[in-house]
This record gives sequence, C-alpha cells and structure tokens, in this order.
Amino acid sequence: MSVSRFAALAGIPERTYWRRLARHRAGGPSKGPWSAPKVDTVEATAAKYAADWPAWGHRKIAAMMRADGHTVSTSTVERALRRRGLLLPSGFRADRRSWSRLRKRVFRDPPTERNRVWQMDFSEFETARGGIWRICAVIDYASKYCLAATVTPTSRGQDALACLRRAVVEAERVLDLDDIRADRGWMDVIDADDFVIGEAPAPVAVVTDNGPSFRGTVFAEAFTGNDPLFRHVRTRVRSPQTNGVVERFFGTLKYEHLYRAVIGDGNALAAEINCFRHTYNTLRPHQALNDRTPRQVYLTSRRASSHPVRSSR
Repeated sequence: MSVSRFAALAGIPERTYWRRLARHRAGGPSKGPWSAPKVDTVEATAAKYAADWPAWGHRKIAAMMRADGHTVSTSTVERALRRRGLLLPSGFRADRRSWSRLRKRVFRDPPTERNRVWQMDFSEFETARGGIWRICAVIDYASKYCLAATVTPTSRGQDALACLRRAVVEAERVLDLDDIRADRGWMDVIDADDFVIGEAPAPVAVVTDNGPSFRGTVFAEAFTGNDPLFRHVRTRVRSPQTNGVVERFFGTLKYEHLYRAVIGDGNALAAEINCFRHTYNTLRPHQALNDRTPRQVYLTSRRASSHPVRSSR
C-alpha cells in the first residue's frame, strides 16, 4: 500500500505520517491521540441533539445544550459531533455571513429596541399536490421575532394587510397591551429651519420591497389616519439585502424545515409554518442575539424609563 493511500485511510496528511515515522525510528515518544474526557462525557448527548435538530450546526446545538443546563463549550460540542460524523459541511448556507454583512450596512445606527422597525415580504413555496402558495411574514428587526406568518394562494395587497394586522394582534398579545401604540418610541419634531421644537410618537417603520402588493391603495390603508401606527419604507429596486432580516427568515424556514418534508397542500404548509414559527421564536438560539431566542429579546429589548424613549432619526 502506498503512503498516500495509507494516509488517506488513516485521515492524516502525508507529512504527519512521515514525521511520526521519523520520531518512531529515532526512539522518540509516541504522540497522541490524547484522551478527551470532556468530549467523552457529552458525545452521546450532543449526538442526540444533532439527531433532533439535523439542520443546526454545532454552535446552535451547543447553545441549546447550555440553555438546557449542560455545561459545555462550543469547541467540545464540535469535537463530539466530528467523532460521530454529524458536523454539517463547512460551506452549508455560506451565504448567511455575506448577507449578515450587507444587512448591517443598511442602517447607520441600527435599531436596538423592539417595535421600531418591522420587515415584511412574500415568498413562494410549491407543495407536492396543492400548487404554489405564498408565505407572508412580518419580523421585528431588533429581536428577530416573527410576529406573523400567513399562507395564501395570492400575494395581493389585502393578503399583505391581513398579515400586518395579524402581527399587530400578536405584538399586543405577547406584550399584554391593549394598543401597541403604548410601546412606540419617540422622535423629534423639527420646524422648517431644522430646529427641534418638540417630540411626537414615532410610527413603527414597516420595510417592504417594491412589489405590487405593497404599492397599491389597499395596503396603504395601514398608514392613514390622524395617529398612524405605521409608516411605510420601501427598499431600493434590486436591493434585497435592505430587507435582509425577513429574507433570512424565509431561508431559515425553508432550509431548516420545509425542504426536509413532503408537504401536500396549503393546509399542511400552514401547519408546518406555525410549528416552525414556535420553534424559531421560543427554542432556536440566535448567534446575533447572543444565543438567546427572539422571544427572550422581544420581551426585554425595551428600555425601562419614566421618560419616553426617543427613537434614532
């Protein structure tokens, strides 16, 4: 057997083989493999988490284990999963990092409090027997909390408006509020000479793309009235990264859940999305949130103050 063949079967580089052979011939001490008692302790548990959440990488599995009371490091979990051959490929969803950098460039001063910026969009999904359905979602920018996710056969203005209204109901339910306006921030009121003359409640910015469902008069109903709850912000043409949080949600939804099962029709799709939305909001740790869940951040991302919170301009 050739040295290159042997090294490939042993899983070591050829130079490592030659180095160890030279050490052995010189009478030097053998080296490795070293014992790893910590990895031995958590290997079975980490493998069970990986089997329960096959779409998650070792970082999320380590965060979930820590949330469940296990004292483990990310590197220990990585080594344990490598032993079992359960590590995801290094290029799995490699687009996420680049999209994360693009999202951060959108805001000069990104919002850090809930209900300052909501992002919403439509995405299509083809079922096995029920044709193509449209998924509409509303995501809070700061906490990544999915406030609403609906499934409809069309992506018209009334579908978008219904999803936005459902998001309002969900926000009021989670925060135990009669009116979501009570949780708004504040903005400066500026006169014609750019002098600040007072403060006023800041509407929640709803960021969408320029799809026809968001440009019509039906969807515009959400932004009318004497005290509008929302203001509409449309992204630039061909700039999906501007709406990157909701785009990322759709990618996570499909790659971690929908693509892993056969979904027959719209009713089954809606059930699967509701199931994933619960997992996403309450169980799935997010690295961008310091391994907390969106629900944890959504409930704690409002500064406690007797003075109204001023939003960034």
